[in-house]
Amino acid sequence: MAVKIRLTRMGSKKKPYYRINVADSRSPRDGRFIETVGTYNPLVEENGVTLKEDRILEWLGNGAQPSDTVRDILSKAGIMKKFHESKLSK
Repeated sequence: MAVKIRLTRMGSKKKPYYRINVADSRSPRDGRFIETVGTYNPLVEENGVTLKEDRILEWLGNGAQPSDTVRDILSKAGIMKKFHESKLSK
């Protein structure tokens, strides 16, 4: 099973709000997911992102692939750097 970390759209029209979910790559965007690991609010200037860092690192270690947007969010939060450093230290 190919697992992805991707965004699920929530909120009303013109007011998007996203959950960062771990899901099977074959399931639809807003469909079934395995676990919610964070949120992203693009309408808020400061601190619009909340993440469960330990769960994200665990999923990345198990082979989950982040989407392009989620990869950017994780890079800005410093999680991708921690993940690569942990891979190099092994």
